[in-house]
This record gives sequence, structure tokens and C-alpha cells, in this order.
Amino acid sequence: MKIIVDAMGGDHAPEEIVKGTLLAARKRTDLELTLVGREAEVERAAAQCGGKAGNVRIVNASEVIGMHDDPATAFKVKKDSSMTVGLNLLKTGEGDAFVSAGSTGALLSAGTLLVKRVRGIRRAAMAPVVPNAKGGMVLIDCGANAECTVEYLVQFAYLGSFYASRAMGLAEPRVGLLNIGSEDSKGDQLRQETYRALKEAGDNGHLHFIGNIEAKEAIKGGCDVVVADGFSGNIMLKSIEGVGSFLGRELKGMFMKSLKTKAAALLVKDGLAAFKDRLNPDTIGGTPFLGLQKPVVKAHGASNARAVENAVYQAEAAAKADLAAAIEANIGLMKLSR
Repeated sequence: MKIIVDAMGGDHAPEEIVKGTLLAARKRTDLELTLVGREAEVERAAAQCGGKAGNVRIVNASEVIGMHDDPATAFKVKKDSSMTVGLNLLKTGEGDAFVSAGSTGALLSAGTLLVKRVRGIRRAAMAPVVPNAKGGMVLIDCGANAECTVEYLVQFAYLGSFYASRAMGLAEPRVGLLNIGSEDSKGDQLRQETYRALKEAGDNGHLHFIGNIEAKEAIKGGCDVVVADGFSGNIMLKSIEGVGSFLGRELKGMFMKSLKTKAAALLVKDGLAAFKDRLNPDTIGGTPFLGLQKPVVKAHGASNARAVENAVYQAEAAAKADLAAAIEANIGLMKLSR
């Protein structure tokens, strides 16, 4: 498996990006990893980590797409940027998946126009696996498409279901439509029309649609795939991250109050560590853009080495899932009559 990594994208590039890539390379010698970026800087960062591993190569790219560049045109203006060069390598078959912690908008634009969407897919969507009471759920979309149509949301439902099935191993993923209540009459016109379309797909046996779902019920484990427009999905994602951070701080403060509570903390240390790890976005690593012809994974802009390492593993899982094949085989089901 060949994974391409944008060495210059993110707040802590290239040091943390290179370090995370090398961690993955040393643990998984079966992977072939390509770091794309300013060669001298990447080499210097690799030297600080003990040198480049044998299964890692460096491809030079002289430019960097910054957060202040126009996301819609940056990859065209900066043709020798690490993002543009890396995506072109993916496009031409020199890699199986691409990882970047750079600008989300630029990555979506470049991925859509260079790697291209699967024919018939209207919009690529961001689909992180976020923790819930049953382990995890796919949240699609979480920020790529703030304004959606019924067809976009229906396609997101299929994309999320395919991903949950192929990458997470769920035989029949339960799909829920994020809404303000579970009743079929809840929500605005978009949600009501989408509900009817998804119910029809469920009645025909194409999806395991369980109906509308509130955010609190999804977090309790009520479904495996949450379908949302990018605006609502992003609010849900950020809320989960915020609550996780808040709970972590509160628990730490509670256990550090006295000798008695510190002793209690020692007894539940392993459990607390596991709980904290589940809520840590670095554990997930990144968010795949579903609907593109090849896997493109967006790592968090503030990714550290651990997050980058896990993003590499997620990119590998996405490539193995071969989602594009599942989409192409079912694209007829995903189109609404006009």
C-alpha cells in the first residue's frame, strides 16, 4: 500500500508531519510512504527523528498552500505546492491514498478537480468516525457542504453506509438523519423531503434507514451513520469535541482534590486513560472525503505526530475499502429523478 503525505500542510509542518509519517513507516514496514514538500526542510525534519526510514521517499515541491490563500484557486496558482504535487501523484497512480493537514477548502477543491469525484456523485463529503456509546459512528457531512439539497443528503447516506460497511466492518449499518426530533414531521422542508427519500430507499431494501435521530440519541449509540448538512454536522462534531475536552478537565480536577481522590484515581487510572483516548481526535487521525475516485484524508490542522500516524493508517483503511467501486456499482440508486 502506497500512501502520499503532504509534508508542508498543517500548523506544525513539516516537523510533526514528518515525525508522524516516520512513526507509521517504522511500525508498518509493509507500507510505502511518500513525503511531498520542500526537500531540504523535510530532510532536516527527518534527521531530527533519527533519519529517513527505508520505506519512505521524498518528492520535492517548492511551494506551500497557506490558510490565507484562496481555497478555490490556490492549487492552480501554486502548481508546485506540496498539496498539488501530492494529489497529482495520487491521480497518476503513484499512490493509493493521500493525507494532508492543510487547508480544508483547498484540499476539497483540489481533490475534486484533480482526483475527481466518482461519476454521478454531486458533492464529496467529509465523514469522520466519531465516538459514541456503541464504539463509533460515521458523521457525514461535517463541514464540506454547508448548503445541501435532498440529493446530496441521500447520496451522503449511501456513502456513509458503504464506508461503515467496508472500512468499519458493519454488516448492516443503521442510517439516521440528524434532526430536531425523531418524528417524520420534524425539521425544515429539506429534512422532511430527505426523510421521505431515505424512507423509500429503506423500504426498498437499499439502506437500513432508521429514521430521524437527535444528536443526543446518536451519541448514545442509536445509529452507525449520521446524515447531516455540513453546517449542522460541523456543529455536532465540534460540540462532541468540546464536551470531551470539558469532561476530561473536570474529571482530572475532581480526582486531584485530595489524597483520598488521588488514591481513587490510581484505582481507575487505566479506565480513565482509555476514556480520554476515545475522545481524543488524535486517535482518529483524519477525516476522509467520501465520493472521490481515490481516498483523500484531511488531518486536523493542529495535528501532532500521533494524529498524522493515525491518519496514515486511516488512509490505508480507506484505500483497502475500495469505496469507489461500491459507489460505481450502486450509483443508479443514488440519483433522484428530476
